[in-house]
Amino acid sequence: MARTVHEVPTGELAVQAQALLGGGHRLALVAAHHDEDAVRIVYLFVSGPPDIRTELQVRLDPAQPEVPSLAHLSFPAGRFEREMHDLHGIVPLDHPQPRRLVRHFHWPRGWYPMHPDAGEPPAFGEQEGPYPFLEVTGDGVYEIPVGPVHAGLIEPGHFRFSVVGETILKLKARLWFVHKGIEKLFQQRSVAAGLPLAERISGDTAVGHALAYCLAIEEATGQAVPEQAQCARALLLELERLHNHVADLGMLCNDVGYGILNAHAQRVREQLLRLNETVTGHRLLRGGVVPGGSVLRTLPSRTHLDAIGDDIREIVRLALGHSTVHDRFTGTAILRSEAARDIGCLGYVARASGLPQDARIAHPVTLHGQPATVPVYTSGDVLARFLVRAEEIDTSLTLIRELSDCVATGAVLGPSPTAGAGPRSGVGLVEGWRGTIATRVELAADGTLKRVKPVDPSFFNWPALPVALNDTIVPDFPLTNKSFNLSYAGNDL
Repeated sequence: MARTVHEVPTGELAVQAQALLGGGHRLALVAAHHDEDAVRIVYLFVSGPPDIRTELQVRLDPAQPEVPSLAHLSFPAGRFEREMHDLHGIVPLDHPQPRRLVRHFHWPRGWYPMHPDAGEPPAFGEQEGPYPFLEVTGDGVYEIPVGPVHAGLIEPGHFRFSVVGETILKLKARLWFVHKGIEKLFQQRSVAAGLPLAERISGDTAVGHALAYCLAIEEATGQAVPEQAQCARALLLELERLHNHVADLGMLCNDVGYGILNAHAQRVREQLLRLNETVTGHRLLRGGVVPGGSVLRTLPSRTHLDAIGDDIREIVRLALGHSTVHDRFTGTAILRSEAARDIGCLGYVARASGLPQDARIAHPVTLHGQPATVPVYTSGDVLARFLVRAEEIDTSLTLIRELSDCVATGAVLGPSPTAGAGPRSGVGLVEGWRGTIATRVELAADGTLKRVKPVDPSFFNWPALPVALNDTIVPDFPLTNKSFNLSYAGNDL
């Protein structure tokens, strides 16, 4: 792994970014920093294999923090810039969509919570009117508002459908109802105190976010991780992928009326959650990944996992063998490869649309945790997203068997880092079950967390959901939404 850092003047930012994007890199993260003498913005570009990470850093006048927009080069860049403006007050010049992204319109004008002089939140009120949804008009067009409050345990998000009959002309998703200030909460914590927060960024991705955080910390401090701990971390990633994917397979069946298969899938997921608890002491695998290593109580039984694998394959066989299920999945909510590429999609959403991206290969955490093949489909429909998950489950079961041979139980930790050693900044890239997670860390002189910027793959994938739903029908929304299964919490940091 190589990470190079280049400080560039603002006038050269677009040229260098375009060269990196044209050379096969993708923009993984943008983080703003308020240094003593300047506002500094870090753009992280990554590619692989081989694992290459390139940072462009620009310094701005804190009295007038303005930066040329990269939105014309990269759709994700435009969203990062809008987020940065909302939270830090940094202006992206000539941005094609300068409206708010994170801050709802009852957030006060001119208050930027990540600015060092922000102070306590002022009283909220109706400052700028309602959110400016694009209004679609014409004969027979009407709107269907859904949310932000949903039934059950679903987190809040507002969806506004412009519809003719049952056909969706346009869907607008409005998020950030659960903005928690995660980045601010990291500041000034100790490294150890930052770990529980990382595990809770998106509760179903405890391992993925904890590992990205720990990898970034280890690079920043120069700490080595024993090979056995690297294997244990990779094993935990696959266990996390298993229980989430099998739950999605069942719920996709449920959304087309095949409830009995959902019941069986949730039965299997419960077995996996109980297995997780024996491995780390927590049903969601918290506590297994720690800075410098891993802590496992026991290893999963191969016999038990073989039986679970047989169970899951039977569920998949019954689902795909049912003509109604197969017909409802096929051709529903197609996300074309070109759209997925332009939007910057990650994980199973990208792989179902023909993009073979997988950080286990591009940015491996261990040589033992790489899949031999990555399932890729080109149809981009619900069926493809179902099949990618089903095949990834088989891959995860294979990797867990292989990794078990190089894993030790108990606490496996590397030597404590030397005080003041390391570059004081680090990056972690991990293939979580939804896709690639990126976390960047900078440490203060006393070793506490100065800045932590996590990016969940849902931040990249949410804009693809409305695109896939164009020209579908309203009853396809629950099925399509589940086939993407994006995290509100991971997006709404």
